[in-house]
Amino acid sequence: MGLFSFFNRNKNKLQGFLDRDAILLDVRTHQEYNEGSIDGALHIPLKEVSSNIDTLKKKNAPIIAFCKSGGRSAIATGILKKHGIEALNGGGKNSLERKL
Repeated sequence: MGLFSFFNRNKNKLQGFLDRDAILLDVRTHQEYNEGSIDGALHIPLKEVSSNIDTLKKKNAPIIAFCKSGGRSAIATGILKKHGIEALNGGGKNSLERKL
C-alpha cells in the first residue's frame, strides 16, 4: 500500500464520520481557542476531556478531535476510545479545516 492509499483511506474515514454528523472537538487551550476555531466545534481542552466523558457519551455521535498539530488530539482520541466513544484524530486545525 502506497502513501496515496494511506491518505485516501484516511480521507474516506473522515468523510464517513462527517456523514454521520460527527462532533468536531477542539482540544486546544482556551487561549488557542479564543484565537479562532472551526465553526460549530465543541471546545473542551485536552486536560478536561476525561472529566467530560459522560457529557460526550450523551451526545451519541462519533467525534473528530483536533488541536494545533495533531499531538493533543491523538491523546484525546485515545481517551475517548478507551471510554467506548467512536473517535478519530482529525490532526491539526488548519489541516482539518482544509478537508472540511
